[in-house]
Amino acid sequence: MIGVIQYGIGNIGSVKNALDHLNIPNVVTADQNQLSSCDRLILPGVGAFEPAMNILSDLKFDLFIKDWANDGKPILGICLGMQLLLSSSEEKVVTNGLDLISGHVSQLKKGDRKIHIGWNKVEPLGKNDIITESGFAYFVHSYVCRPQNESHITAQTTYGQSFTSAIQKDNVIGVQFHPEKSQGFGLSILRRFSIGEI
Repeated sequence: MIGVIQYGIGNIGSVKNALDHLNIPNVVTADQNQLSSCDRLILPGVGAFEPAMNILSDLKFDLFIKDWANDGKPILGICLGMQLLLSSSEEKVVTNGLDLISGHVSQLKKGDRKIHIGWNKVEPLGKNDIITESGFAYFVHSYVCRPQNESHITAQTTYGQSFTSAIQKDNVIGVQFHPEKSQGFGLSILRRFSIGEI
């Protein structure tokens, strides 16, 4: 069972639709007891870093997610959800993140527009559990993750500059793009995560 964390910020409907399409049992909930009974969690997210962290903190989800990850259970952050896994973000004001992967989030620069929106190529770095081959995924973001340890970078994408588009530290995984909106390439990632291949 996949638990999708419902905290009021995220692409919840499209994530659930993708999991349903793949016939993967899932539950979308803010009930931590219900989420605790799941095998794996997805942390979605759309919007700004600071308000998202404030909501997670107010709902005690920050502690719940840290305990979950520290217990070695798999969690996948999507888009803003990936950024929240890092130590901090400079978006608007410096804000502490979940600090499950050391690093910070900073503005994407040198692109044609401030917001990177649309399809772009994702290139894996070496052998990893997340991105097994290159493919095109759907992005909507203007800030990017910069992990402290480059070994945690599992894929890169270029938009004006090369940036991290996927990360992994043991059971903690993140993708900057939206796999639920990335057709076959993205659905294959959700499938591998959900059935335990990641």
